[in-house]
Amino acid sequence: MYYVNREQIAVRLEAIPALADALHALASEWSGNLLQGLAQERSLHLAIEIVTDVGSYLIDGFLMRDASSYEDIIEITGAEGVFPAEMTATLTELAKLRRPLVQEYYGWPRAELHPFTAKLAELLPAFKTAVEAYLAKELQ
Repeated sequence: MYYVNREQIAVRLEAIPALADALHALASEWSGNLLQGLAQERSLHLAIEIVTDVGSYLIDGFLMRDASSYEDIIEITGAEGVFPAEMTATLTELAKLRRPLVQEYYGWPRAELHPFTAKLAELLPAFKTAVEAYLAKELQ
């Protein structure tokens, strides 16, 4: 029997609609001002943390192989069918943004609209739906 921390997964997934709305607003109203740049930075960071936290809970709960990196979390959960294969590349590229956002923030181009800002507004709700479907299927 698996112990999957559904509560912690749900808490993280519940943050996605508001985050997707914020990303959509940023992408559609982008002017490149400092406040928008900082909001974009934080939104991208939160997207990374949500996806990798959820992946980690799934890996631990379903006793999948151990992940060695943030990108590996995406690879493992993608290979296990948690989300559609076409999401894997984008989510992997998202995970690769963690280092520049968290450790090299001083060099982040805040005035530029990152291409993931608009893309994630669509992808994150689909990720949420896929994870919920995976849990329903695996825990029935």
